[in-house]
Amino acid sequence: MKLPKNLVAPLLVLGAILLFDLLFTPGFFHIAWLNGKLQGSLIDILNRAAPVQILSIGMTLVIATGGVDLSVGTVMAISGTFAAALLAAAEQPGAKPSVGDSVPKVVLASLSCGLACGLWNGFLVSFVELQPIVATLLLMVAGRGIAQLIADGQIITFASDGYGHIASGAVFIFPNPVWIALALGLLVAALVRRSSLGLFLEAVGGNSQASKLSGIDARWVKMAAYALCGLGAGLAGVIVSADIKAADANNAGLYLELDAILAVAIGGTSLAGGRFSLIGAAIGAILMQALTTTILSRGIPPPATLVLKAVVVVGVCLFQSPKFAEWRVGLRRRPA
Repeated sequence: MKLPKNLVAPLLVLGAILLFDLLFTPGFFHIAWLNGKLQGSLIDILNRAAPVQILSIGMTLVIATGGVDLSVGTVMAISGTFAAALLAAAEQPGAKPSVGDSVPKVVLASLSCGLACGLWNGFLVSFVELQPIVATLLLMVAGRGIAQLIADGQIITFASDGYGHIASGAVFIFPNPVWIALALGLLVAALVRRSSLGLFLEAVGGNSQASKLSGIDARWVKMAAYALCGLGAGLAGVIVSADIKAADANNAGLYLELDAILAVAIGGTSLAGGRFSLIGAAIGAILMQALTTTILSRGIPPPATLVLKAVVVVGVCLFQSPKFAEWRVGLRRRPA
């Protein structure tokens, strides 16, 4: 089976990073069994990449329509803060029975927040016809204020072990976030590849006017994409807040929308819309986390991390660009 062209560059770079770690980072590939699950740098890469993978799944669908969602990091903060507020309120002495007493209800409420934010973005883009970057920028800015209001300007902490188990627990020796990201990816892949939704997304992103003439209502297709993106951001917010058993409305999900967009671009999805690759976005997220983990393990100062990540991203995107492909073909055909 031939490997898709869009996956060649990210897989090569990911392989190069892991080879570097194998040769120059002692113990990087060491995996130990501790507290009922596997632990080690490789497992940590998969675990820490899970939130960005979840964000990149929804971002891929949005970008496929020719749009972008700059608010996913903020939606993470809103959902995580809302969950923490419910749990903290239920843990107060003398608190009355509430939603916070049930972990499934708290998770459902948080996901509902993410879905509502996604529907709001979809409404502004589809029916009000605002530019996607403007519509989502509004929620990106205002949403932080909403999260701060929910938290009353404080960092909310809670003690629910059941909720914390979402991020700290393990199933079949792998951490729960890894399975959650995998399950969501398979579910969305089945939805877009086994139904007409994927075709509609590509049609709207590739040529919106032609899709309209063929009878596709682009408004509802975009609404579905933004709703799924918001739902994924809500799920990522649940995982992050469960991981630290707290919610920091000011910093939760900060700049993760950029990591999600970069993961989608690295995976070979065109930012102009049209064809998309969910597995490419997932690999892109893992590549970003592997690079971050490698840089930190080598003792490189954090400010330099962003520069090195930018260099790698630019290199991968250049390798995938049509102009670079033409140049490579021309170089091969040049007579000796």
